[in-house]
Amino acid sequence: MDINTKALVGQIAAMFLVFALALFLPAGTIAWLPGWIFLIMFFGFVATITLWLFRHDPGLLRERMTGFKSAQYKWDEVFLYLMQLLFFAWLILMPLDAVRFQLSHMPEWLQIVGAVVLLGSFYLFYRTFRENPYLSPVVRIQKDRGQTVVSTGPYRYVRHPMYSGFVFFIFGTALMLGSWYGLIFGLLLIGMAAWRALMEERALRIDLRGYDAYMAQVKYRLIPYLW
Repeated sequence: MDINTKALVGQIAAMFLVFALALFLPAGTIAWLPGWIFLIMFFGFVATITLWLFRHDPGLLRERMTGFKSAQYKWDEVFLYLMQLLFFAWLILMPLDAVRFQLSHMPEWLQIVGAVVLLGSFYLFYRTFRENPYLSPVVRIQKDRGQTVVSTGPYRYVRHPMYSGFVFFIFGTALMLGSWYGLIFGLLLIGMAAWRALMEERALRIDLRGYDAYMAQVKYRLIPYLW
């Protein structure tokens, strides 16, 4: 199956519009430099990783374009709907906090640190994409794609490097956008990602051959020497 490039570009453009509205409508202004920097950084990464997948792993790109699937676990369908709702609530909260009501007062140097952490999350995302050709956005056993256990790259250190990158993404974004409330709310999103990691492991242990042995080899889920 060929990749529909028009649909792909349309998905990215629509996502950019939704993110921009979620940030700048609550802010009440477009004169918000951290918001623009975040959009440029985030969608620069989205465009880059999409182009990389198009060239190097079109199978994974197709997997990630198709959204919800019949083989997806039902609990994960409910989880993703809730996660998307809370994620956009988090995006809306930060401009309300940092710009419209100016409740948070974060030093510029800490916002710069946030930008560096955000870049670090993008690098970890890239390493995970490069290593795992089965990196579906939904929890399912990809028998149709011949899924096997991946234990190389960042998977040598943690069992869920994509979620590890998500932790850095949450902290980096909240700091760069200058929102202490975003940082606090982000802990809920991180907790939800950790819960999903546990549920995903339960499914993989049952349905993916060799995952038990991999879990015995790699002890940590998200953060080495911690959890």
